[in-house]
Amino acid sequence: MLNNDEIASFETFADCLSTTVIAKLAPNAGKTTKKRAVKGRKNEIKPVARVPQPDADDLGDAAELSDFVQYLAEEIFSSLPPDLRTLSYSSVQGDATLSDKYSMPLDTSLLEKTIELLPPTAADSLSSYGLIQTDLSNLDRFMEPILESYITATTAPPPEYTPAIAATRPSACEICEREHLPLTYHHLIPRQMHARAVKRGWHKDWELNKVAWLCRACHSYVHKVATNEELARELYSVELLTEREDVQKWAAWVGRVRWKAR
Repeated sequence: MLNNDEIASFETFADCLSTTVIAKLAPNAGKTTKKRAVKGRKNEIKPVARVPQPDADDLGDAAELSDFVQYLAEEIFSSLPPDLRTLSYSSVQGDATLSDKYSMPLDTSLLEKTIELLPPTAADSLSSYGLIQTDLSNLDRFMEPILESYITATTAPPPEYTPAIAATRPSACEICEREHLPLTYHHLIPRQMHARAVKRGWHKDWELNKVAWLCRACHSYVHKVATNEELARELYSVELLTEREDVQKWAAWVGRVRWKAR
């Protein structure tokens, strides 16, 4: 049972976990072309009883995957140290020791100690689902980006919204339409491209700060399917993004992966 001050952190953790699980169990979801199969078992993901290997053309798998994410998030989150379960921007601002402890990159010894706290059931599930090796030798590599993403998200300063952005912030991801998820703002014209976009006449100065509100999984997906230049030149609006067939298929699939705090 979560305490009131842990609910928001749990939702953020589940979001970070889901992003990694989706990337590993559904690496081809939303893609319009299929890669040639690789012979042998090295790159295979073993199918399991509760959550079949996700397929972009089989949206039913996503509903079962959400149950797995929910279960796994609860198992792992409840085993984390109390200060990590309640980590926030305000907590690290008022405690220099805590801020240093959870600074990035995550200290190796701290990562190892945190992993030692995980219940055997969580590790067994990760192994059974093909997310880590059966000998658990890569458990640290699986957990490290999840914990770092979670810590970065929970300790980030509150976004400084302009009045226009605050007034138009949606309640759901603008691609997959999932609600009750932490949203990140995606710069529709990547900041690294601002100078070039203006110089080459792709956009005016006043257009540069347009954003879309996306869940972490969709945000990661957008940056996988297009370079910063392609985003700036061709995909500079939510409408243009969602016109793509691969984004549509991705949104249909990931939109079925849902969970909620219990």
